[in-house]
Amino acid sequence: MTQMTTRERFSRIFEHRAADRIPIFDSPWNATLERWQSEGMPSGINWIDYFELDNISSISVDISPRYEERVLEETEEHRIFTTPWGVTLKDFKHTASVPEFMDFNITSPDRWQDAKARMTPSKDRVNWDFLKTNYPKWQERGDWIVAEFWFGFDVTHSWMVGTETFLMAMVMEPEWCRDIFNHYLDMCIAHFDLIWEQGYTFDSIRWPDDMGYKQNQFFSLAMYRDLLKPVHQRAIDWAHNKGIKAHLHSCGDINPLVPELIEMGLDALNPLEVKAGMNPVALKEKYGDKLVLHGGINAVLWDRPDEILEEITTAIPVLKENGGYIFASDHSIPSSVSLEDFRRIIDTIKTIGRYD
Repeated sequence: MTQMTTRERFSRIFEHRAADRIPIFDSPWNATLERWQSEGMPSGINWIDYFELDNISSISVDISPRYEERVLEETEEHRIFTTPWGVTLKDFKHTASVPEFMDFNITSPDRWQDAKARMTPSKDRVNWDFLKTNYPKWQERGDWIVAEFWFGFDVTHSWMVGTETFLMAMVMEPEWCRDIFNHYLDMCIAHFDLIWEQGYTFDSIRWPDDMGYKQNQFFSLAMYRDLLKPVHQRAIDWAHNKGIKAHLHSCGDINPLVPELIEMGLDALNPLEVKAGMNPVALKEKYGDKLVLHGGINAVLWDRPDEILEEITTAIPVLKENGGYIFASDHSIPSSVSLEDFRRIIDTIKTIGRYD
């Protein structure tokens, strides 16, 4: 089969058809890129171009309350700063980890009302210059173009309210939670409608909504159906009404939620976190004709060359059957994997992931 563009490849995979090879869509930590550069990858080249992987281009918008951003402390190792969401973060510069969430401003319905009043649609929340410069290049190259939505449980509890406060609110103040979920999504829809109307169309929406952790979920199935599922359904319906795909990133063990996601018409699910309890091969066997699976290659093994290559050669032939699979780690590419070992992984995927 002749070599395809990324858009051609993704289109066939989303149709559950064979392509020239399975797509590759992953993300390394900054510490991973630092390691690879220290081991010979040129600093001036994009890692996607260096390994000749798929070109996925993203469109983002600012839906935040636009609170003041300030740097409170900065060293060689970390930076402490406030975000437009009213959160104080400690970001570690050379470590493959999420930031430390130190303080939250929006911790009550009253404070949410202040934030909500600041979250109104406006054209200046879109980087039009960026789109004007880059969008023609994406089209010419045949990129898969993604609209990055920002709504749901994960981004609310982690990036605005705080986990304990928000989990309590889901029980004690559910209307507050519904209002947050829906207003976030309303802001996304308003701005991406505007972008679409200006001729900048895209192939899918994608949003992060981690709903599980190791062997369990943050909330019950009943609570999901009551508070969050209607908002997920609204996003999926919006995408499908535009003729594009809906792609969810949800870490942790979300096995009980998968049938719900399929029922709503979700097109793709990532990252299929093996260490938390997800089994990508079992998911393929059960749901492979209904759901595109993205990820599921255990990040814990990526610095063990023999074990990771064995997992790849065992799992990929099953996962790629009849399309419907995108290669990635089950979270992010860890900094424990060397440049040479990652090159070996990619070479193996490009070989074993081909369709004849």
